[in-house]
Amino acid sequence: MRILLADDHDLVRETIAMFLKSAGIGEVVTVESVDEAVEAARMSGSFDLVLLDYQMPGMDGLAGLARMKDANDGRPVAILSGTASPTIANEAINAGAAGFVPKTMGAKSIVSAINLMSGGEIFVPFDFMQQSEARTVANLTERETEVLRGLAEGRSNKEIARELELQEVTIKLHVKTLCRKLGARNRTQAAMIAKDRTLI
Repeated sequence: MRILLADDHDLVRETIAMFLKSAGIGEVVTVESVDEAVEAARMSGSFDLVLLDYQMPGMDGLAGLARMKDANDGRPVAILSGTASPTIANEAINAGAAGFVPKTMGAKSIVSAINLMSGGEIFVPFDFMQQSEARTVANLTERETEVLRGLAEGRSNKEIARELELQEVTIKLHVKTLCRKLGARNRTQAAMIAKDRTLI
């Protein structure tokens, strides 16, 4: 199986590519923009599935989806996002996307979704589509933003505590609050969501 992953955030792109490879997905090609994704398909032939980040250079709403479908010879192209609403997910499916994959999904679920979509099925997570449009936007304090920046830079709680001149236990509490506010399962996912939403 050949997968093309297009996302302009290094951490998100590398993390997703890493667990796809560890799950036995054959070849995973990564690029940073729609233009690069289109070029990759034209240079190396169509992919079994293309995953496009909804918010990255060249997407222009869902116009990038149409460009990519054409470049991929009509084979499956799905939208990947950490911030798009259920309405946008519906629009993507109506525009011909093979599916909509929230970045907050677990690794195993994403792999299952990829297997479904590459096989010609449409994937949209039921729980996500049931969410209210009025999803809360993270309302972070200045201190929480500083801690989040440390997480995104890959620092440990101890390192963040030292830098901010706080106790390590205080940082742990901030991380717990950040995960709750961002709807993240752990610190790594919190950092991914923060980068995707440009919160830092």
